[in-house]
Amino acid sequence: MKKLALAAAFALTASTAFAGGLAEPIMEETVVAGTTSSSGGIVVPLLLLLVIAAAAAS
Repeated sequence: MKKLALAAAFALTASTAFAGGLAEPIMEETVVAGTTSSSGGIVVPLLLLLVIAAAAAS
């Protein structure tokens, strides 16, 4: 009787261990936010205008 109870306990333990089965892991995509500077396109023309104005003034 003890062997039957022990076998039943092992059977229940083994069945709950594999209850989930094998499934593909779900990988979530990482969101990468690009950083942009809005003043990057304005700085170069302003510097160019300053150089032209300095050259014209002298």
